[in-house]
Amino acid sequence: MLTKKQHQLLLYIHECLETRGVSPSFDEMKEALDLKSKSGIHRLITGLTERGFIRRLPHRARALEVLKLPDDLKNRIAANEQGAEAANAPNLVEVNFGQDKEAAKEIVTPDLVEDGSLSLPLYGRIAAGTAIEALSDPSSFVNVPAGMIGMGRHYCLEVAGDSMIDVGILDGDTVIIRESETAENGKIVVALIDDNEVTLKRLRRKGGSIALEAANPAYETRIFGPDRVKVQGHLVGLFRQY
Repeated sequence: MLTKKQHQLLLYIHECLETRGVSPSFDEMKEALDLKSKSGIHRLITGLTERGFIRRLPHRARALEVLKLPDDLKNRIAANEQGAEAANAPNLVEVNFGQDKEAAKEIVTPDLVEDGSLSLPLYGRIAAGTAIEALSDPSSFVNVPAGMIGMGRHYCLEVAGDSMIDVGILDGDTVIIRESETAENGKIVVALIDDNEVTLKRLRRKGGSIALEAANPAYETRIFGPDRVKVQGHLVGLFRQY
């Protein structure tokens, strides 16, 4: 069981990561929870870490990762997001994989199905090995638990290849991608190379270059100039069938 303050802090960190892509500072957390000192935040973070809800990312400032949410928080977040979608704009998915701009552009509204999951479009296969051209197939959809989807536009891709096996991404897995044009250093991203090839790799910025790193020693890191790589989204989840 989490305390009320632990619940509040976990939700706040989750919302900051979803909306801003970066965890909040200790001062921001102290202010959000109306605490008088940062020592209270330290204790809350230690408690959440020991219970396996968050972890600190080494060698990075302000780096926290939410590993899981308690069921009551997941249900509350899902309900809030569904209510916001109904009251405001739909959760759109727009993907352009470097094909003809008008032909490749697809906009789909995910539907909430009876079991509370969301139906997201599956846009073909993406290479986790040698880069291949992504295929757009808006007639295919995948039902994803609503708790796995945060704010923003999302879509799914089927993984082809084994270059990311050391981080648990296997051939045939389906990955959930949050659409974005930028990503933090070290994120696993969908990268568009030279406007015609797409691959799933870890992004590293090295000086004026961009490195796309595999998670399999059999594959070499590929280095590109910054004008050759465009981020199409970053990994937020995956699932597989047995």
